[in-house]
Amino acid sequence: MSALERLDHPVTALRTDAWATNAAHAHVQYRLQAEAEPDSLCRILNLFALQFLVPQQLQMKQEDELMHIEVQIGGLSWHRAELIAQKMRNLISVVEVHLEPCLPPVRAFESRPAR
Repeated sequence: MSALERLDHPVTALRTDAWATNAAHAHVQYRLQAEAEPDSLCRILNLFALQFLVPQQLQMKQEDELMHIEVQIGGLSWHRAELIAQKMRNLISVVEVHLEPCLPPVRAFESRPAR
């Protein structure tokens, strides 16, 4: 057995598993520009649905022939967030994608105790 095959050898560093359930979760924000086509928003949101993820906040504004979309989502690793961003870039109607970390959204409808 070579040194590269031995797990107890100090030279062999184990890679972290980016897909593991215990991987660090992040809150991220996607900022996109996409062509204002009837199916553009549906195709973008489907990338989250395929991963069993539900966005926490979504904003979309149409200006002329483009849609400006912002999506905030949590509960996924940074690696997974980057892969979803790359899949968005591969969509034909998507013009531009920016991915950045963000703070979790503030709950607007949180109930307060009665006085």
